[in-house]
Amino acid sequence: MTLDQALVDALEKDYTSAPISEQDRVMLDYVIKVTKDATKVGKDDHERLRAAGFDDRGILQITLIAAWFNYINRVADALGVGRE
Repeated sequence: MTLDQALVDALEKDYTSAPISEQDRVMLDYVIKVTKDATKVGKDDHERLRAAGFDDRGILQITLIAAWFNYINRVADALGVGRE
């Protein structure tokens, strides 16, 4: 499988106008909120995910993956991984 470079570029520029599904956009809104300040995530955010078609298991998976990436990136940053 190869990445669609135009899609990658559009997502990096502004995911809100990238050619992705509404479900993907809702998921990315949630992931960004988790990343910026997880204490601001609430029931309304979970309801938006449900309305977009995610069940409780999907919401848990999205949350765990986002949290894990945030965690591992902070560990790598603190240890200077990739900075030379």
